[in-house]
Amino acid sequence: MPAAPAPLRRPGRPHIAPTAPAPLRMLRAALLALLTAAAVLLPAGAAHAEDTPPGPVRLVLVTSGLTWEDVDASATPHLQCLADRSGVAAMNTSSTTPLSTRAQGFESLHTGYRGLAAEAKRSAGIPDPPVDLLSRVPGGAVTVDGAAGLAGAPADAGLLVVELPSVPRGDAADRAAGLAELDAEVGRVLEAEGGCDAASLPRTLLASVGAVDVPATSAIASAPPGSAQLQVVMDSGLPGTALTSGATHQSGVVVLTDLLPTVLAGHDVPVPATLPGQPLQGQEVEHPQLLALDRTQAAGLVDRATVPALGTWVLPGVAGLVVLLVPPLARRRRLAAVARAALTIAPLCLPAGLCAALVPWWRTSHPVLALTGVVWAGSILLAVIVLAGPWRRTRLGPPGVAGALVAGIILLESATGSRLQLGSPLGAQAISGGRYYGLSNHLFGMVLAGALLALLALFSRLSSRRARVLAAVLVGLAVAGVCVAPSMGADFGSMLVTVPTFGILALAVSGIRVRVWHVLVLGVGGVAAVMAVSFLDWLRPPEQRTHLGRFIDDLLSGELVSVVVRKLAQNIDMVLGIWPLAVLMVIALVLTVAMLMPRRARLGRLAAFDAAHPEAYAVRIALAIGAWLGDAVNDTGPVLVAAVLGVTLALLIPMWPDPRAVEAR
Repeated sequence: MPAAPAPLRRPGRPHIAPTAPAPLRMLRAALLALLTAAAVLLPAGAAHAEDTPPGPVRLVLVTSGLTWEDVDASATPHLQCLADRSGVAAMNTSSTTPLSTRAQGFESLHTGYRGLAAEAKRSAGIPDPPVDLLSRVPGGAVTVDGAAGLAGAPADAGLLVVELPSVPRGDAADRAAGLAELDAEVGRVLEAEGGCDAASLPRTLLASVGAVDVPATSAIASAPPGSAQLQVVMDSGLPGTALTSGATHQSGVVVLTDLLPTVLAGHDVPVPATLPGQPLQGQEVEHPQLLALDRTQAAGLVDRATVPALGTWVLPGVAGLVVLLVPPLARRRRLAAVARAALTIAPLCLPAGLCAALVPWWRTSHPVLALTGVVWAGSILLAVIVLAGPWRRTRLGPPGVAGALVAGIILLESATGSRLQLGSPLGAQAISGGRYYGLSNHLFGMVLAGALLALLALFSRLSSRRARVLAAVLVGLAVAGVCVAPSMGADFGSMLVTVPTFGILALAVSGIRVRVWHVLVLGVGGVAAVMAVSFLDWLRPPEQRTHLGRFIDDLLSGELVSVVVRKLAQNIDMVLGIWPLAVLMVIALVLTVAMLMPRRARLGRLAAFDAAHPEAYAVRIALAIGAWLGDAVNDTGPVLVAAVLGVTLALLIPMWPDPRAVEAR
């Protein structure tokens, strides 16, 4: 029987099975690889000093105004004795006012939320009226006034909360007297419980719950300068360790809202998933008290040292920006060359500042000068790489390498556990009570702008569309992987931004016309990816979860709408409440429109740049998408926009052609 004839084919056109376009296949493969990598990169959890959980907390000693700079064997022997047999950490007590007060901290101890519910904004997310969760301890929680109140406390109380004297701020003599009084009272309480060195001493927490002991409404006016400091916390149930928690993922630093979960967990009382704090844990370090002191000193000094350290490096770059934007000055070749170099290296102080904690600058007698020297040393090293490499022979080379260094070093710091952010400019500031690990919004903005502008420089050296698409996908995959992995960036909003931003860039440089369904698919892909990683994070024990896993807790508890509304309110409050930031947002919007319409905005040099480098327009579209989408999905979105704007101006303008070359055309 003869074989069936082969299907007819049109001459000259080989039969090819229909497949999706290469860019879409790459994006699908990248998304799958990202989910796989995130699952692999889930952190295994911190190494704890105790395999068995400590016993229940029976005694909580409450004071305020006590920092680790106050604890000394000669001046405060009883406090030092308790510290020697306890796990220790510096504790953030930030609340709903610029300065934390004892009243706020005492309410936080009972409710698990930051500050006074009656005075907090709705965007703070504090339930009003407050709920006293500490009373759920079996046997009840009894509050007594000092050592004298212990005699009248019921014997069957599950928890004793002893209010101790506060340490006043300001005058040195008053402070010394207050410390002596506090130490003596601690000694009397410990003696009533068998003594500081007694094996029978119940598990004891000592916590300074506020920076000042003044009414919350008068905190700003009554508190002396420098009152916002990390406070002391000790836990005798975790002896010889540096305290940490799932809220900070940093050794030697915890937050006030960790105290209530610690007490509840010790008594086997269920801890509500919506509480921001996590039970205290212990980590083995070489000198836990020295680490707590380092955390305290660095946090107290970094804010006032940041502006001189970064500003002195950035000022020449600002001058360079002015030169390059004023045509008569930009026409002077030597002056313009110096201006381009100064502006290109200006952002290098960002990664250098982020890693400044490699050197303990806060221990010096002149910490401002020390931090400035560290930032300058790191920036100079990076500047040599940017300006002296073989890429210096092309106009796009140095800015592209600078962008790669900014993005790469920030991502590397997050990928290795965010160990340098505390006490570093632009890092997680322990006093302010923001994020303590991973990528904050301003850092993600720097990464986004640096990576996209590095890609722009790379595109100019790649001859094929396939190579450009591959570069965009690989860089986007690297950025997204570090940003979303719970053991690294642990940033929910960055995934919602990264997938659409780099996905649209890949499609644009491939020559495929971007359509609405492309945008929708990429948006859904970003949501699916971050939800999948969040679910994987949620499967781990509560104390090991990051922001990602806790989002699932909010979802399951029915708090999703309130969380979204609260974050939007925080975003709006930031713009309306900080007028310089509002002005900056308007400037960013105007510049975004101008950069997307260079001819109508009469930006001739930018239009000429697009003509020479067609991919530049696609990169600017990606920058606009990333900045404004990031603003929409994050609670501190304006900070992200400001970071994108700053890095973009510093690295994009040096790429523009000279005015003379444009005028000659």
